[in-house]
Amino acid sequence: MNKYEIASIPGDGIGNEVVPAAIRVLEAAAELHGGISFNWVNFPWSCEYYLKHGEMMPEDGLNVLRNFDQIFLGAVGMPELVPDHISLWGLLIKIRRGFEQSLNVRPAKLLRGLESPLKEPNNFDLLVVRQNSEGEYSEVGGRVHQGEDQIAIQNAVFTYKETSRAMRYAFELAGNRNGLVTSATKSNGITHSMPFWDDVFKEIQKEYPSVKSESAHIDALAAFFVLRPQMYDVIVASNLFGDILTDIGGAIMGSIGIAPAANLNIDRKFPSMFEPVHGSAPDIAGKGIANPIGQIWTGKMMLDFMGYPEIGKLILEAVEDTLESGIKTPDLKGRATTEEVTNSIIDHLKKKA
Repeated sequence: MNKYEIASIPGDGIGNEVVPAAIRVLEAAAELHGGISFNWVNFPWSCEYYLKHGEMMPEDGLNVLRNFDQIFLGAVGMPELVPDHISLWGLLIKIRRGFEQSLNVRPAKLLRGLESPLKEPNNFDLLVVRQNSEGEYSEVGGRVHQGEDQIAIQNAVFTYKETSRAMRYAFELAGNRNGLVTSATKSNGITHSMPFWDDVFKEIQKEYPSVKSESAHIDALAAFFVLRPQMYDVIVASNLFGDILTDIGGAIMGSIGIAPAANLNIDRKFPSMFEPVHGSAPDIAGKGIANPIGQIWTGKMMLDFMGYPEIGKLILEAVEDTLESGIKTPDLKGRATTEEVTNSIIDHLKKKA
């Protein structure tokens, strides 16, 4: 029996509803597998924690978390209580950068039983590898002067080390999928960082002669995500471009509420962190109608990363079985509650025993 220590951080809003739901599914999956078990340790770090303690997580929070195998995060953010730049940089981004989670991987596919808003979705199945630690989301910059003379400067930072790491990971993934890597660029408008990005991509693609590759400008790529998403296999993108593309990916699936994500420390020096793409959704928090699928699919990605893709595959199949049976939350035009969707997924999972 392999036992894993998992840090659970439900966070804010619906995170406190979907994380427990996903844990129930993962426990059922572990029981089905028979060779793994989890010890979940819950941490109340959130915006409410900030209001009580003046910080999103304790000063020694990273030292506490580093002893866990993985981190399972719900949602962060309650802007009416705490400004987003404080909540995100005080918890989510602090963990990402403190644990060198330099890659953010987000899939988007047409799930069985789900209706895409696209007229012709053509069974798209793509994966975005997003550079997660630098790029446009750097801390370099500042403001000077006041009034109408005020100037804000935000510097994008791209290093060869992290850019090439993301691209190699994308090529490795594509080699085990459909064999195509698309690079998201904008070198016709951003004159320093994007030509650098293109140069590194051309260099890395030579290491993978059996994988096809192409580059596409981000504006055209965003449009093609809507028009012809089936064209793509693995997309590698900078921090900002990847963030935008994956929200589109969630939308064309039918709801951002079902989109998962993994923040990976691929060297496994530190724990990785698994979180859904959706936010805390304070407008529906506490109503029992939050869609748990994004968090459950995120748990599936955690199992994949831990070396259990076979049980992860069964979880996603159980999700699709549930959707196909018509049990859906309101964001998917259904009437089911969070609990009803979760129970159905567990029931379908048990049938696979």
